[in-house]
Amino acid sequence: MESVADAIWDLVVGGACAGCGAPGRPWCRACRTALRAAAGPPRRADVAPPPPGLPTTWTSASYDGPVRAALLAYKERGRRELARPLGGMLAAALCRAATHPQTVTVGIPSSPGSRRDRGYDHVGLLVRSAVAHGAPPAAALLRWNRPTDDQAGLGVEARARNRDSALAARSCAGVRIVIVDDIVTTGATLAEAARALRAAGADVLGAATVASTRRRTRQAVEGGPRDAMRD
Repeated sequence: MESVADAIWDLVVGGACAGCGAPGRPWCRACRTALRAAAGPPRRADVAPPPPGLPTTWTSASYDGPVRAALLAYKERGRRELARPLGGMLAAALCRAATHPQTVTVGIPSSPGSRRDRGYDHVGLLVRSAVAHGAPPAAALLRWNRPTDDQAGLGVEARARNRDSALAARSCAGVRIVIVDDIVTTGATLAEAARALRAAGADVLGAATVASTRRRTRQAVEGGPRDAMRD
C-alpha cells in the first residue's frame, strides 16, 4: 500500500526520497528504517584531541550512511522536512546531556552568510524539532561576533584560530545550558560557544549533536570531505 501511496504522491506533487532518490515520499520507508537503525543510544563523541574548554559532547550517530545522506539533504538541498527525524535524534542526545531538570538548550546560530544561502537557520530548526520531541526548552543566547571562514578544508589548529573569540553571548548568569550543533568534528565551534556562554555567566552542562565524524588523523581532517567539516 505504501508503494501505491508513493506513486500517487509522486504523480501529484513530484519529488523523490532525499536518501536514495526513489520517487515518492521525501524520505522513503527503507531510508526511514535505515536512519532509525543508525541512531543508537546517545554516546560520547570521539573528539581527539579535544580543544580546550570543549564540554562533554553527546551524539546519536556517526556521520556516515543514511545519517550523512539525511544531513546533507537537509542542509545543502533544502529538505527541511528532514528536521523532524533528525530532531528526534538530537533530542535523545540532548536529554542525555541535560543532567539538571532546569536546563536550557542553546543552538549554534547560523552565520549570516550561511543563513542567507540556505534561507533558514538549520540548527535553529533542528532545535525546535528536538524541543517538540521532548528536549529542554530553547533560548537564543549566542550571536556571531565577527565573520569567520568556512571550516571546510581547515586543519585542527586553523579551525581553532578561525573560531577564536568569534561568538558572543547574552547575559545568562547561573543558567544551566546544553549547547547544540548538527555535527561535531574537531569540537572547535562547540568549544568557542562554551567559552562565550561561560563568560556570560552560564553553567555549561554539556553539548549535543545529531552526529559526529569518525575519529581521524590530522592529515585526514585537513584533506577530508567538505560536507563533514561543519565544526
